[in-house]
Amino acid sequence: VQLQACGGGLVQTGGSLRLSCAASGSNFSIDAVAWYRQAPGKQRELVARISRGGSTNYADSVKGRFTVSGDNAKRTVYLQMNSLEPEDTAVYYCYANWAYWGQGTLVTVSS
Repeated sequence: VQLQACGGGLVQTGGSLRLSCAASGSNFSIDAVAWYRQAPGKQRELVARISRGGSTNYADSVKGRFTVSGDNAKRTVYLQMNSLEPEDTAVYYCYANWAYWGQGTLVTVSS
């Protein structure tokens, strides 16, 4: 099982980015995917998660700004991030089925 995360980059305050997390590997069914982030010097924190049925949860700090969605056919989960703030600067990771981590993708929000 491999998870490929991409979409990070440098954006100004108020800007938007969309992260993608694509799963590959035979006989792998995604039941749930979570997005975590880790800022320099801080612990990794849960940002958002989505279940196979489509239910979602968000950290309070991103509610109303971030949206997690999935495409089961493509086995890809997205994290749309709007109204980005410098505090959102971090390496973002996807985590599937509470077992598999993707490599991180860096998001940098400039003030």
